Formats: sequence, C-alpha cells, structure tokens
Amino acid sequence: MPLLERVSTLVRANLNDLIDKAEEPEKMIKQVILDMQNQLLQVKTQVAIAIADQHLLEKKKVENDEKVHEWMRKAELAVDKKHDDLARAALLRVESYREMTANFAQQVDDQKAQVENLKSALRKLEQKLAEANAKADLLIAQHRRARAAHRATNAHGGMDANSKSATFDRMKRKVIREEVIGQAKAELLADDVEDRLAALEKEDRIEQLLTELKTKRGA
Repeated sequence: MPLLERVSTLVRANLNDLIDKAEEPEKMIKQVILDMQNQLLQVKTQVAIAIADQHLLEKKKVENDEKVHEWMRKAELAVDKKHDDLARAALLRVESYREMTANFAQQVDDQKAQVENLKSALRKLEQKLAEANAKADLLIAQHRRARAAHRATNAHGGMDANSKSATFDRMKRKVIREEVIGQAKAELLADDVEDRLAALEKEDRIEQLLTELKTKRGA
C-alpha cells in the first residue's frame, strides 16, 4: 500500500541523522515536519473513508440477513397453504441471501483489519510528528555545535551530505497515490457441466429444506 509505505518510511526516519547529513538543517527539519503533516492529513482521510466503508458493508450484511428471515417466513406461509412450488422458490431466495450474507461478513472482517492498520499508522505518525516538533530546535542547535566542532578539526561533516540529501529529495518527489479502498472480488464462472451439477445440488438442497419445513410445520 503506497500510502502506508510512505508513512512507514517517515516513522522509521532518524531525525538526528537527517539533520546531521543535511546541508541546510533548518530547511530540512521544516520539510520533514511539513511532509509528516501532509501525510497525517491523508491518513486521517483514509481512516474516515475506511470506517465509512466498514459501516456500509455492515449495513449490507444486516439487510441480507433480514432478507433471509423474510423469505423464510414466506416459505413457511407457502407450506401452510400447500403451495410447494412457491415454497421452493422462497427457499431458493433464502439460500441466495444466506450466501450474500456470508460474503458481506467476510468483507466486513477484511475491512476491519484495514481500518486497524490505518489507525495504527495514524497513531505512529502522530507520535513521530510530536517528536519532530519537540526536537526541532534542539536538533538544529546540536547540529550547529557539531558542525562548528568538525570545521575546527576537519571537513568530515559534509562528506555524505550530497548523497543523503539527494536520496531525501527523491523521496519528496514521489507521487503519493491513495489506495483503492475495497478491492473488487471477482468469481470465475464454472463450466457448463459444473453449473448443471451445482444446480442439481441446489435443487436437492431446496427439496431437503422444503421437507424439513413441511415436517416442522406439520404439513
């Protein structure tokens, strides 16, 4: 996930190293803080979207579950009225809604995991941003002292600045793309033979449900 990978990179970033290797430490720390703030807004948006999607999936699951009960009542009514054909049709609907309910239940679980991942990333980034804000002035002052001490002895302090600065600049130029929430789940269609066998199995299942329902209703 590009967004979470970007956040992970920022969270792992060693602020002391970034400041120490930068040619312009004040500018670097301000850029790091700005980058974190931008990412924080994006993660918050993603969390809100993910939670909204979770609620929508939960609603769909409940709606399909209600349909199961509704069509089961219709099947019972048909049995009571001695209409086996109508009872079979109603039971077929029951099975269909049960399958959809199970699918929505799985999607709800997957979405909950996604929400937790985003919330975790948000908490870590908030902590890192707080650390950066708290240490900004201190890190810059420490860097200035260290740079002055190095200049007094040798030019060691600037040896790696260019390569590290170039790496960080490349990181800033990367285009951040939002992850597509909720991946579509496609199902492969079975061949004609499997379809016919599946239809027979479902027909047997409906007959079994009808028999059980008739026994239960005393019909």
